[in-house]
Amino acid sequence: MLQSLPPLSLYVHIPWCIKKCPYCDFNSHQIKEGKENNSPSGFDENRYLEALRLDLQSVLPKVWGRKVQTVFIGGGTPSLLSQAGLDQLLSDIRALLPLNADAEITMEANPGTFEKDKFESFAKSGVNRISLGIQSFDDAKLKALGRIHNSEQAKDAIRAALELFEQVNLDLMYALPGQSLEEALLDIQQAIAFNPHHISLYHLTLEPNTLFAKYPPALPDDDSAFDMLDHLMTALQKNGYGRYEVSAYAKKGHACQHNLNYWQFGDYIGIGAGAHGKISEHNRISRQMNERHPDSYMEKIFRDGHALIDERILDKDDLPFEYMLNALRLIDGVPTHAFHEKTGLQLAHINPMLEAAVKKGLLDTDPRTLKATPLGMQYLNDLQMLFLK
Repeated sequence: MLQSLPPLSLYVHIPWCIKKCPYCDFNSHQIKEGKENNSPSGFDENRYLEALRLDLQSVLPKVWGRKVQTVFIGGGTPSLLSQAGLDQLLSDIRALLPLNADAEITMEANPGTFEKDKFESFAKSGVNRISLGIQSFDDAKLKALGRIHNSEQAKDAIRAALELFEQVNLDLMYALPGQSLEEALLDIQQAIAFNPHHISLYHLTLEPNTLFAKYPPALPDDDSAFDMLDHLMTALQKNGYGRYEVSAYAKKGHACQHNLNYWQFGDYIGIGAGAHGKISEHNRISRQMNERHPDSYMEKIFRDGHALIDERILDKDDLPFEYMLNALRLIDGVPTHAFHEKTGLQLAHINPMLEAAVKKGLLDTDPRTLKATPLGMQYLNDLQMLFLK
């Protein structure tokens, strides 16, 4: 039984891209040539926005009266939305949900879709945090990654974003095909030179069901990748970027509040094709998942009034892993008492797992926090798996 409900966020998924990147395993769908403004296989913006509104309406009974702290518009490529489309989306959200006046509203954007007037209109509509998918400043590496932008377009987008938005995040990747340590350091140095508020740094991995998994490129070996990360973290920390999560680095006061809510086991509504949600009630916690393909998603929402294909109530054996999967990603961990507050379970429920993690040197011994040791952070998957039923 939960004594109080956690903070609530909203995630909106825009599933279309101009081009599907070969490493991407997200629910994204390349717009077919000649199908830009109609379905199937195309981006019918007006129809999709109507579906999003109906999707949100279908969730409202589960969250009546709860304020929304953050909004995240992800994809896909959300910056494919028109100026009017983004304005309509945020207007619908504000009309249907009690959105905090100072809510963090993040939008992901591809530098290849950058137009200054368009980005300016996004800011006027209420987006106050933008996340740019830069990945690299090396044109050869961008080409190998299948990105639609080049280095100059990335730099232009960053300069404009820093003028227009209250907060700017840059996504970068390392351990790229054929990448040397010197090349990885040059990427991070160029990102730091712009002085963005936040940098997300991801190791390129070969995910199942991607083009790279089928035709794997030559990547740096694990030792080289670990050495890269060590040097990149040092460069970030020397320039005032604190690592607060496995892949997230921020200037003081600029951690992503939306993602923190995920990692602290907060609640979130998920709308859009393939979106996931987590909703707590006083006597249960459930996870939801929507129809994945955008055309099927719209067909279902217009036919059935909702897009759910799965809703699962988490039982007491699921909750420790669900909680730790998120909380242990945080560099400072979480207060020990938060486990009971967010799951309704007593800490004694996971004592054997905690003891096993401490014995392996993966979990900090401080009784006030649930926190990975440096070794635990290095072998985070192993640590998290100790809490799987």
